[in-house]
Amino acid sequence: MRLTCLPVSLFSDIVSGKMSIRQWAHEAKIIGLDAIDISIMLLKNHTPVYLKKLREDLKSENMNIIMAATYPDFTHPDELQRERELEYLRHDIAVCSYLGIRYIRVLAGQAHPGVKIEDGIMWAVEKLTEAARVGEKYGVILVYEDHSKPGAWEYVDFSHPTEIFLRVFAGIKDTSIKVNFDTGNIVAYGDDPIPVLRKVMDKVETVHISDMAEYGKLSPVVIGTGVVPNREIFALLKQNGFNGWLSIEEASNTGLDGIKKAVSFVRNCWAHL
Repeated sequence: MRLTCLPVSLFSDIVSGKMSIRQWAHEAKIIGLDAIDISIMLLKNHTPVYLKKLREDLKSENMNIIMAATYPDFTHPDELQRERELEYLRHDIAVCSYLGIRYIRVLAGQAHPGVKIEDGIMWAVEKLTEAARVGEKYGVILVYEDHSKPGAWEYVDFSHPTEIFLRVFAGIKDTSIKVNFDTGNIVAYGDDPIPVLRKVMDKVETVHISDMAEYGKLSPVVIGTGVVPNREIFALLKQNGFNGWLSIEEASNTGLDGIKKAVSFVRNCWAHL
């Protein structure tokens, strides 16, 4: 089992400069992670000098970034803005390729008021399919997530409802796009994640491990203390021979302490199934 972490609880410190990506990599190594994840928002800029220095910093720490979270908004009602969103993602893919990042987490887009479900699904599938070809060119694998809402957006994810997520998934199933299955977001919507995981299992490449205080509400807590059936999800993954990356999405706002507790829970739980 290979374990990484998207440190949502540390985002504000990294964005503000209180902690650098190199420091995050250093702390992650001490904690016992095999690699790290980042949000594309954590990159200060895309200049050659900065990116080269970051790549050198990661090499010095002997830690790799495995996955970067991106926020494409392919359900925007403005056609020109959807084109811009694709260009943003093209650039993110190229940057991740330079940094040696293997996976990019992609989304459908926001649930903009007035956007019809059929239109949103069509636009998301169209743009994600185009983005997949860019990923193939640069050797970066796109992973589509059952998502809820990031701080980078004004609205909740268009495909937060399970039915819409599965319809977008069906539309991109025959592309090179894989799935980043988030264990908690479906619970946050109010549904059972196990049946959904069964439906997308053959395309699951990476997993975001999260936990929620209750069903039907986006209420992140320290992983292992909430209502998300992570043990059952792990068991199903193991039964189906999953050997990809497990990524702790630590969003309980408890910082490094929350990450340490999550690592302990996940490793212990996975080992004893």
